[in-house]
Amino acid sequence: MQHPGPAVPPGADPFSQRPFLVFWEITRACALACRHCRAAAQPRRHPDELDASEASRLVGQLAAMAPPMLILTGGDPLMRRDVLDIGRQASDAGMRVGLSPAATSRLSNFDFDSIRAAGIQRISLSLDGATRASHDRFRGLDGTFDRTLEAVRRAAESGLSVQVNTTLTASNLAEFDRFRELMFELRPAMWSVFVLVPTGRAGLDEMPDPGALESIFEQLADLVGKAPFAVKTTEGHHFRRVLAQRGKGAAARRGMRTPLGIRDGRGVMFISHTGEVSPSGFLPMNCGNVRRRDPADIYRTHPLFVSLRDSDALGGKCGRCEFRRICGGSRARAFGACGDPFAEDPACSYQPRPVT
Repeated sequence: MQHPGPAVPPGADPFSQRPFLVFWEITRACALACRHCRAAAQPRRHPDELDASEASRLVGQLAAMAPPMLILTGGDPLMRRDVLDIGRQASDAGMRVGLSPAATSRLSNFDFDSIRAAGIQRISLSLDGATRASHDRFRGLDGTFDRTLEAVRRAAESGLSVQVNTTLTASNLAEFDRFRELMFELRPAMWSVFVLVPTGRAGLDEMPDPGALESIFEQLADLVGKAPFAVKTTEGHHFRRVLAQRGKGAAARRGMRTPLGIRDGRGVMFISHTGEVSPSGFLPMNCGNVRRRDPADIYRTHPLFVSLRDSDALGGKCGRCEFRRICGGSRARAFGACGDPFAEDPACSYQPRPVT
């Protein structure tokens, strides 16, 4: 049974006491060499990774915090032999657990029924090229496109909810129409459209053009409430502004399935393979380590987390924007582009209305 979590006083920030999403990078090991990899993943596990007993302790701390969703990610989480033990303990403790594996031969040979039996409810798989050639080039290994499509099918057959993640970059924006067609063919429960953040292996030159991105968000908005899958964006928070401008605020809440206003540090917390806590995996500003401090305390009281939850602390046009409380821009992209997590989001083309 899901723990109700700490009470939030009336009128307080709904994300002040606990995040909505916790991303736990249980390992940084991965067999792929993706061009945009946030983690700059390595082929072998790090010797200072949280061990089994530390992982078990962390699950207990997270269960007390009661985030609505825990995502086990990496690297490739399947590179840890105890991944299902972690998932099972988290599920038994009342958390809704998702798994984000890499499309390698390890996944192809994995028993999907055992994933479901461990209490893991959702599996997220990445398609960053809309064709075999472009996706395999993006992922750095032949066969990943076919393995991903196979995994989508096998996950559905095992009763797992499927989320497909697509990272939009300067190189693949032209494939958007084909991506959309592919989603109608695959029919996942959720299509999560990521907007590239310049961190890890991803450089500034791969950031999509803001005007072109605005056009794509308009097309995404057409899908909300109509497509046979939910739509959300990751590090593309200004999609919420597009929906609000089109009078789709209620549709946004139904179709995106995540509360408005979530962004790095505000409703989101990331825990690295070595226990470092940061506002998100794309915003690598360490705020403490779970080996020495309870993650709930870090989330609730660390000055960076507290400031990131304040929409009035934003700078540039994000700070002047009338949509800052439902959007707030990508704090990770602001940091990656100019070194300031409170600067304006360079991927948004919107100009706020003048204050009168």
